[in-house]
Amino acid sequence: MDPVDKAVLASLYANTLDPTISAYDRLKARLPLSKAFYNSRLEQLAKIGLVEKSNPNKLSFIGRDALKVVLVGGVFDLIHPGHIHTLKAAKSEGDVLVVIVAKQSTAQKIKKERKIYHDEILRKELVASLNFVDLVLIGREGTLYDTVEYVKPNVIALGYDQAHSEKEIAENCTKRNLNVHVIRLSTPVPGSKSSKMKEELGDSIYGI
Repeated sequence: MDPVDKAVLASLYANTLDPTISAYDRLKARLPLSKAFYNSRLEQLAKIGLVEKSNPNKLSFIGRDALKVVLVGGVFDLIHPGHIHTLKAAKSEGDVLVVIVAKQSTAQKIKKERKIYHDEILRKELVASLNFVDLVLIGREGTLYDTVEYVKPNVIALGYDQAHSEKEIAENCTKRNLNVHVIRLSTPVPGSKSSKMKEELGDSIYGI
C-alpha cells in the first residue's frame, strides 16, 4: 500500500479513539498535504473499500484490517533514551503506535512508593511530542484490559523491565475475545531507567 494512503488510514483510526483532533489535522502535522489532496485520497480509498463510502472519515472493516496497531503502556514521567529505543522498537512492529500513559492512581497502585513529578496530562504531552508516536491516550480507570478493549490493538509490546507477564496478558485478552499478539521488547540501554535517574538526580532537576 502507498505510504501516504497508509498514513491517511492511520489518521482515521487515531481519530476514532481521540476525536478531539480531526483526522486531517492529525495527518497534516506529519505530512504537508493540502485538504484537496487529502479528500482525493479519501475518495480513492472509499472506491477500494478501505473507508466507508457513506462516511469517508471512517475506516471500513477492511481498512482497519489493513493496519497493524501496536500498543505500549507506561508511566513516562521522565523521558529518557530507554523510552525512545523501546518506543521506536514498538513502532517497527506495526503501522500505528498507540501509547497509553498511566493515570496517576494506576501508576501508584502498581508501585506504591513511586513518586510521580508530572500529572498524566503533562506526561501525555511529553510522549505526544515524539514524532514517531501516532497517538497518545491516558489509560482508563479499571484494568489494563479495559484500555486494550478500547484500542483493540494487534500487538501489545512490553518494555524489557515491565513486570507484566506476556502469557498472563495473552490469556486474559483471549478470555475477552481479543486477538492480540504479546511481545517483549529488548533495549540496547538496559541501565536507562526512570527510577535509577530519579534516585541519582534527586528532586533538584525538576527545579530547573
